[in-house]
Amino acid sequence: MTKRGQITLRELLAFDEGGVLRLLLAPSGQDVRVTGMIIGDEGPARSYAGRIVLAAGLFHSTGAATASIREAARRGAAAVVVRAGEDLAADALDVAEQGGIALLARAEWADWDDVATMLRSAAAYGEAGRGDRMAEATAGGGLAALASVVAEFTGGSITIEDTQFRVLAHSATGPEADELRRSTILGGRVPDWRVEELRRSGLLRTLWSSGEVIHRPADESTPERLIIAIRSGREMLGSIWAAADGRSLTPNAASALSRAAEVAVPYLVQHRLRESGARRREEHALRGLLAGEGDLSTHAWTLGLPPDLRCAVVLAETGPDAPAPGEGAAARGSAAERVLEVLALHAASYRPGVLVLRETGRVAALVPVRGGDERDVLGLARELDALAAATPGAAPVWVGAGAVAPSPAAASGSREEADLVVRVLRARDGGPRHALAADLGPALDVLRVLDAVRPVWERGSGPVYDLVRTDLAAGGELVRSIAAYLDAAGDVGRAARRLVLHPNTLRYRLRRARERFGVDLDDPDTRLLLTLAVRLAT
Repeated sequence: MTKRGQITLRELLAFDEGGVLRLLLAPSGQDVRVTGMIIGDEGPARSYAGRIVLAAGLFHSTGAATASIREAARRGAAAVVVRAGEDLAADALDVAEQGGIALLARAEWADWDDVATMLRSAAAYGEAGRGDRMAEATAGGGLAALASVVAEFTGGSITIEDTQFRVLAHSATGPEADELRRSTILGGRVPDWRVEELRRSGLLRTLWSSGEVIHRPADESTPERLIIAIRSGREMLGSIWAAADGRSLTPNAASALSRAAEVAVPYLVQHRLRESGARRREEHALRGLLAGEGDLSTHAWTLGLPPDLRCAVVLAETGPDAPAPGEGAAARGSAAERVLEVLALHAASYRPGVLVLRETGRVAALVPVRGGDERDVLGLARELDALAAATPGAAPVWVGAGAVAPSPAAASGSREEADLVVRVLRARDGGPRHALAADLGPALDVLRVLDAVRPVWERGSGPVYDLVRTDLAAGGELVRSIAAYLDAAGDVGRAARRLVLHPNTLRYRLRRARERFGVDLDDPDTRLLLTLAVRLAT
């Protein structure tokens, strides 16, 4: 057991169930004592002895992280935490080894706030098992041990719940337990009807706003109960409920419950960190998989996806809301985000195994295709389109489905196609708002070609460039006329009808392109360059 106010590196890593930190090196072993935390360089007046230094804001490639490790070792720090990445200088491990200082890496999905919160909570967790009989009896046994100990101290049946009314731990349930307790424990959470009843009665409002033990007298259906909120500062973490099932609560039950709420804090924080870490790891893995970045096999493993799972990506993207009278841009933006939230929930429930990534202005869903018609993926796209269209006042939404990929490692190709589908649909004003990649023919390849030649066009010069840039600056009348002429395969009459012009007016404009800019529309290379230029410009 370490001294009061301290925790060993081994205990800290054991507390970190969410995997916020990864141990790279511990030349002095894992039983070194950690006495606190320092973020960055807090100046020469601050003691580093026994502390963990967070190398926040330092980039490996500059050598700053290595310098920070060397300085931390010189000043007696227990460990240094660097950000994750493959660009850590080769000599960083050597410097840590020579200095006898532990080196840890922050997980890619985590940020420095996650690290700081975890370290503070680990210290509090270490303290939770010291100080009095309740704390010492709980140490090492977690919330289940705490529930049993509190039951002994209060004489009641105990449940410990999080803020979503899920049961995290409970004491033994005797034959006298009321039906509500039994259903809550069996279901793993407080029944919805009970939560609504507590909300209507005002008890939840009192619980969330009070730091005192709340007494709820027995009634016809439930026994006497004592309840207290579990808080870390102002943050609400959960609650402890003590029910007098078949026997009276002890005279000191309220004070015992108050102490239990203090002891429970680090355990509830650990639970929250574990859940938050799992969600963020999965989000990081899904984002990497869809972007084709990082270790794709590891991303798939993190998400529980078999390496041979056929899958496709469905992408829903919102456009700007139609402005309502007196409505500001912020309100329109929030309406767009609300409809995307609804689409994200619908996509997640479309079928088992669908993974959803929410991004600003869009929702991406990775859909398993385990058999049957590959066009079944279109079903989700169709449903998302219909749902968005049925939402009052919602912004327009375009939904694209990429081709089925042979494995999760190839999902980025399907994501790229889904993105191209959305771009094509957006450009076709008034057309359908959902489609499969296979339904759009060469339109996707045209977009790929345009994306590829855009950098070349932006660096170019010559008569065609002068025409397009000059005319667009003046309103683009000539560019639109040439675009219509090229789309009509050189048929002046058809192009003029599309532009609602007299054919002679269009002929005049085309002649002006030759006379003013030296652009010969009879030359095939010029026509090709102009075709690309007007497509890029319009």
